[in-house]
Amino acid sequence: MKWKKIGDILILDKNFKYESKKDLKLLSNVHNVDTIVKIKNISGEFRKPSIEILLGDNTETIHKENGCLFKLDIAKVMWSKGNTNERLRIAKLVTPGERIVDMFAGIGYFSIPIAIHSQVKKIYSIELNPDSHHYLVNNIDLNKINIKAGYEKIKAILGDNREIATKLTADRVLMGYVKTTHHFLDVAIECVNYGGTLHYHETVPEKLMNSRPYERIAKSAKDREIEILATNIIKKYSPGVVHIVVDVKIY
Repeated sequence: MKWKKIGDILILDKNFKYESKKDLKLLSNVHNVDTIVKIKNISGEFRKPSIEILLGDNTETIHKENGCLFKLDIAKVMWSKGNTNERLRIAKLVTPGERIVDMFAGIGYFSIPIAIHSQVKKIYSIELNPDSHHYLVNNIDLNKINIKAGYEKIKAILGDNREIATKLTADRVLMGYVKTTHHFLDVAIECVNYGGTLHYHETVPEKLMNSRPYERIAKSAKDREIEILATNIIKKYSPGVVHIVVDVKIY
């Protein structure tokens, strides 16, 4: 049986079978949770979960990861535990004084750890989904990011990357999204300063892993020079398909 715990909510594999509510109550006691759900699917541009509540009624929780607090409603926004190491890896790459654009910022998956674990100067966190933006703002306050900094260290922006990112410049641009990320590559590259870094995520068939992402980046870069720094597999996405991130220097 596959399961993951998000805050005080237990998420079970959609194929999980149980005999009675007594079985669920036992699970809740073992894992010290108040709510048990199944996520049936995740769909749409906003990657909204469709869930079935098996026990309890509260789908909002606070999850702690890498010393950061994340408030979210699992019925409204997604959470991927498979990206845990990547979120901390990026935070540790950030050098003092950097300005960052976090495209597809979600509830602050990358922005919050960067603000807590680095000496970043400014993060522009762009999110189109109103529900995710709501929790992004909540999580900035929950972790006291701007209060501790004494200024707006993270600026949460509700809107479309195509309209906002091109008005900004950054030393590092994050593209922590999959499926259609490549459609935003030209916008992302446009706002990277000379010598800055782009972190590009893609779900790609394993047999195309060493070609397709690089071709897409090179095409979108146009007359700018690029240097591939690293390619990391974050997790298996589906049979024969992997979720990767490519670190690219832009000149």
